[in-house]
Amino acid sequence: MKAKILMELGGHSFQSNLNQPVEIGITLRDGSKNPNCFYASSPAFEPVKSGDFVGCIKEGSPVNFYDVKFNPHGNGTHTECSGHVFNNGLVMAGLLDSYFFPAVLVSISPSAEGVVLRKDVGEIPEWVEAVIIRTLPNNKDKLEKIYSGKDPAFLETSLLDYFAKIGIKHLMVDLPSVDPEKDGGLLAGHKAFWNSLHGDRTRCTITELVYVGNEVEDGYYMVNLQFPSMELDAVPSNPILYKLNKL
Repeated sequence: MKAKILMELGGHSFQSNLNQPVEIGITLRDGSKNPNCFYASSPAFEPVKSGDFVGCIKEGSPVNFYDVKFNPHGNGTHTECSGHVFNNGLVMAGLLDSYFFPAVLVSISPSAEGVVLRKDVGEIPEWVEAVIIRTLPNNKDKLEKIYSGKDPAFLETSLLDYFAKIGIKHLMVDLPSVDPEKDGGLLAGHKAFWNSLHGDRTRCTITELVYVGNEVEDGYYMVNLQFPSMELDAVPSNPILYKLNKL
């Protein structure tokens, strides 16, 4: 089935092929073969056991019937709302009224101090609603990387403030957090991004621990932000990119 769409963005015409999706969410697996952040326990997928019943086909059950335990912030790709850092009652369930956003993907080398700087991002067109940051070098070890206790790179607070000022609704990064691993609980970057002084930011999100393969070019995309409806400040997610080709 052909599924090409045309759209007008910022006075420019673009075409996108919905048959060519690019998933940038990291697959959540049982055990330690996942990224690990903030010393979270590894995910556990375990069959339900009740009397003689064991919910595992390999153990003779007619069905697989598993309990799943994981930490959204610590185990892989996740999307969070401002309820993560503010006592505002917001959760991911029911947060959005739209799930497709024009986006730009940019690759950036953090500074020697491990900071993604405002000056390295450049200017973002006003019609862009989502920014995806891929840090360099970009190795596949990000799929299972242990970040806990390693002081991973983070974003300069002024960059988060810039995104808020220009109305970026959704930010996606391949880092454990936009803030330092240890900052004494300040979370200045998160708070700058959701700063209500820049308008109603209650429907804005931050997605962390994405992985964008090197075969995906920097440029403009339509992003479909997919996540389960859960009453939590953060949920596992799987953003999907569709290349925007300028006509």
